[in-house]
Amino acid sequence: MTLDANGLLVAHGDGTAYWVAGDLYTIKANGEDTGEAYALCEVVVQPQGGTPPHTHSRESESFYVLEGEAEFHLDDQTVIAGPGTFLHSPRGQLHWFTNVTTVPTKLLIWVTPAGFEKFIAAVGEPAIVSAAPPQVSPADLEKILAAAPQYGIEIVPPPTATVG
Repeated sequence: MTLDANGLLVAHGDGTAYWVAGDLYTIKANGEDTGEAYALCEVVVQPQGGTPPHTHSRESESFYVLEGEAEFHLDDQTVIAGPGTFLHSPRGQLHWFTNVTTVPTKLLIWVTPAGFEKFIAAVGEPAIVSAAPPQVSPADLEKILAAAPQYGIEIVPPPTATVG
């Protein structure tokens, strides 16, 4: 809901929601709302859910953990982030996160400039927030891999452990 030409109000529970690989992304502000300056998504990450390693060529991405914990990787650094933790990944940085706990984690993802929300809409399935997460299929993952380059996202194979 728009307040006026300079403001935006999105009430609790409102926004456009999508299931993406089993996680719930609710777009709270999109590029149209912000003059393309940024987009903001509230994300509920299921246990063992998260993102694959990736980079953005167009946006910087910031994360704020509201509830639960997630393991974040920013280049070669690993951080366990709990409520109140803020992380910023500049454009071009390899990053990913995983909910390594047994309960959902809720976080905010802020991308600057806007554009990432269009990727979420392209690869996600419209969601009813109260519904259970759908099973992730190989077709879901193929859709993400196929669409990512169109949105300036490079999916990188996960690093493998080396035995020495």
